[in-house]
Amino acid sequence: MKIPILLAILTPAAFAGDWPRFLGPGHDAHSAETGFAADRAPTLLWSYEKGRSHTSPSIAGDRAVLVHLKDGQETIDCLNVKDGQRIWRHAYPVTAGQNYGIDDAPRNSPVIDGDLVFINGLAGDLSCLRLSDGSIVWKKNLEQEYGKAPFFFARGSCPLVWKDQLIVNVGSKPCVAGFNKMTGALLWGADHPWNASYASPVPATLHGKERILVFAGGMSDPPNGGLLVVDPVKGTIESEVPWRSNNFASVNAASPVVIGNEVFITEGYDHGGALLQFAPDTLKPTIRWQAPGFGPQFSTPVADHGLLFGFSGSSESRAELVCQELATGKELWREGSPLDVEFEGRKLRVLLGRGSLLHVDGKLLALGEQGTLVWIAPDPAGFKVLGLTQLFYRPETWGIPALANGRLFVGENDAEDSKLHCFALGEAQAK
Repeated sequence: MKIPILLAILTPAAFAGDWPRFLGPGHDAHSAETGFAADRAPTLLWSYEKGRSHTSPSIAGDRAVLVHLKDGQETIDCLNVKDGQRIWRHAYPVTAGQNYGIDDAPRNSPVIDGDLVFINGLAGDLSCLRLSDGSIVWKKNLEQEYGKAPFFFARGSCPLVWKDQLIVNVGSKPCVAGFNKMTGALLWGADHPWNASYASPVPATLHGKERILVFAGGMSDPPNGGLLVVDPVKGTIESEVPWRSNNFASVNAASPVVIGNEVFITEGYDHGGALLQFAPDTLKPTIRWQAPGFGPQFSTPVADHGLLFGFSGSSESRAELVCQELATGKELWREGSPLDVEFEGRKLRVLLGRGSLLHVDGKLLALGEQGTLVWIAPDPAGFKVLGLTQLFYRPETWGIPALANGRLFVGENDAEDSKLHCFALGEAQAK
C-alpha cells in the first residue's frame, strides 16, 4: 500500500506542528514553519494508494487522516506519517453520481480536534471518530434528519470546530447548525434560503466579537448565495451579503479570507471578489471595494502584508495567478503563462491553472492542477518563480496540500491510480 523512500537528513527547519484541518491551523492557508530552501526540490518519502478524492489530509502528531472514495465506499484512512502505513480504516457504502462529466468524489477534508475526527461525508454522513482507533463516537445523516440539500457534486464543505460546537453548513432546514461536538446533539439551527456551498465555514473576531463566516450558495434555480455572519453563541444569522453569479452552473466554493476586521469573499463565475468592512458597533457589513476580475473558482486566496493572491478563473486554460492590493483593491499583476519543467527525462510546458496556495516561510507555495509545485515570491512588482518541481503529471490536482512538521502531503487524483504522496520540503543547508 505504500512506497517507502529513504530521506537524507539536512539541517532541521523550524517545524510548527500539526495541520489539523482544511486551510491549516489558522483557517487561512498559512504555515508558521520556516527554514525551507525554495531552490531545493522536495524529496518523496512515501506514497499511499487511495481512491478518488479532491480532499486534503489532516495531520495531528504522527497520524494523517484522509477521506476518499474506493470500491463504492466512502473511506476514512488513518496513516502513520512516518512511513504511510495504515493504522485504521472506517468505510461505508455510498452512492456517487456525476454532473457535467465530473464524477462525485469526496471534497471535504477531515477535521481533527484532540482525539476526535469529524467527517462531513459526500452524502451527508456526519460522523465523529476516535483518532486513536477509528471507533465511532457518534454519527448521523444530515439529509435523513434535516432534508435533502441540492448539490452539483455532492457535499463539499468541511465542518468547523468552535469551542464545544461542530458548526456545519447543512444547506436545508436548518441552513447552518451547531452540534455538540461530543454527542452530535443539535444545539441550534439557523434557517436561511441559501443552500450549502463548497466553501468551508471559518471563525473570525471582528472588532472583538467572535463570529462564524459561512459563504453559502449551491445548486439552486435561480442561483442565490453569499456571506452569512453567524453568532455562534446565540445560534443566529445576524447579517448577510448576497454574492453569487446569475449563472445556474455556478457555486460559491472559496472560503472567506479574514484580514483583521475585514473579510474578502469571491466566486469564479461573474461577480469576482469583494472586500467587506464591518461597523465597529453593529458589525453591519458593507462593501469597501470590488474586484470583478478576481474570481477563484474553488481555491481560497491567501493574504500577505497588504497583498492578496489567488488563482482567478473557472477553467485550467484561462486561470491566472492574480496579485491584488488590499488597501485599494487595485490589481497589481496577473500571470497565466505556461511554465517549462522537466519530468521523467522530458521537457514539458505546464499551466498552473486553477491551482492552490499556501503561505510558507515568507513565500507562496503553489500547487498547479497538473501536479506542479512552485515557490513564488509574494512581490507586488510581479510574478517571480523561486523554485519549480513537477511532482507528478496528472490533471485534477485540485486539493490544497497540507504541511505538517516539514512534510508536504499532496493528493494525486485519477480514476485508476490515485495516491497520497508525502514529501519532505527542501531544507536550507547550514552555513
